[in-house]
Amino acid sequence: MRIERDSMGKMEVPENALYGASTQRAVLNFPISGHPMPEKFIQALGLMKWASAKVNEDLGLLSARKSKYIQRAAREIAEGKLSSHFPVDVFQTGSGTSSNMNANEVIANRASQLARQSIGSKKPVHPNDDVNLGQSSNDIIPSTLHLSVALALKEDLLPSLNLLAAALEKKSKEWKQIIKIGRTHLMDATPLTLGQEFSGYARQMEKSVERATISLKTLQELAIGGTAVGTGINSHPRFAAKVCLILTEKTGIHFREAKNHFEAQAGRDDCVQVAGHLNTIAASLTKIANDIRLLASGPRAGLREISLPATQPGSSIMPGKVNPVMCEMLVQVCSYTTGLSNTVVLCGRDGQFELNVTIPLIAYALHESITCLSNAVQIFTKRCINEMQADPETCQQYVEKSLMLATALNPHIGYDKAAAIAKQAFEEKKTLREILLEKKILTSKEIDKVLNPRSMI
Repeated sequence: MRIERDSMGKMEVPENALYGASTQRAVLNFPISGHPMPEKFIQALGLMKWASAKVNEDLGLLSARKSKYIQRAAREIAEGKLSSHFPVDVFQTGSGTSSNMNANEVIANRASQLARQSIGSKKPVHPNDDVNLGQSSNDIIPSTLHLSVALALKEDLLPSLNLLAAALEKKSKEWKQIIKIGRTHLMDATPLTLGQEFSGYARQMEKSVERATISLKTLQELAIGGTAVGTGINSHPRFAAKVCLILTEKTGIHFREAKNHFEAQAGRDDCVQVAGHLNTIAASLTKIANDIRLLASGPRAGLREISLPATQPGSSIMPGKVNPVMCEMLVQVCSYTTGLSNTVVLCGRDGQFELNVTIPLIAYALHESITCLSNAVQIFTKRCINEMQADPETCQQYVEKSLMLATALNPHIGYDKAAAIAKQAFEEKKTLREILLEKKILTSKEIDKVLNPRSMI
């Protein structure tokens, strides 16, 4: 151990740790979940510190020498090289002050290493006066939240959703000629093609892409520059705009200074909106996954209109059993996402006066949702959607036996008469054709024309 000091006095810190006294206090105060802040959040915090140092140097507030050290250390954080030095638990101070000071101390101590000074000396860089210059935890942490989640949406979730949307659209085109029976209320309905059915799933994913894109745009306002309560005390008037410009150039996402800093720090409504979109995406994915495993149910006592790739044995006792495990995995991830999204909604309510005090948990919930959804969707696409096959013969058999083809009889014999024929066919276990011919209602040629499934799609 080594001795470091902060405003509260001395603190023993692990010898090899780059963090300091304030971080160690948080480690001791919050041994709660064992979950540190999300990796992407920490990397984005490094990016924020890097941009802030550049701007402070440009504004003449920070020497070129200090800026150089801060920028290098901050870049190392942004590149994930120093992540092991961020041990603070998610369940910490609600403003994220512990994580902000964690970054400030790591950068200052790394600067000391680079300058061949002793760790903890605060030479040549001071964690508060230099690394945190023009900033407060109350604006830097909400800004990092927006930056990190926006990057996760852009780099992880959107590519996965686009991949699934394209795969579903491909299946829709491949299966456009396969006629099957439709189902509403889980009961037989009029025919459609398997391609038409999957075009609906493809469109759901296209809309999911649109929702994720809206979420990304929702996060483009940053709280940076508001400092303690939104007034911007101790921050240069041009600091926020210049930081946003640098981040825009670095990420390709159009970040801008918040229109109202008091809203940007007191409310987390933007994150609640993002959680709502993630929840909607999860609902869409659940619908698709459940439909697919129902369509593939069997192989002898289910629907079996499609078959899924066998990825692993499905039972420890039933030989040869194969289960729709990729669908089940995705459904579980979506249920998890719904829970996390609801957590964000609850957190969004807990801002009193000038600050929301649940930011670390919001960051964890949003990043966990995006990470799990992104990975699950990608795996589901590759190991399920891309390899599943249609069973045209089974689809045709269901169409031929369906009584809902009677719907096409309505214009010719009326609803009541068509309903009676359908009921009789069901009770006598006959086809519609057989009943129509027995009762001499239509000729065989007329039946061929009226009950042609292809004319119903």
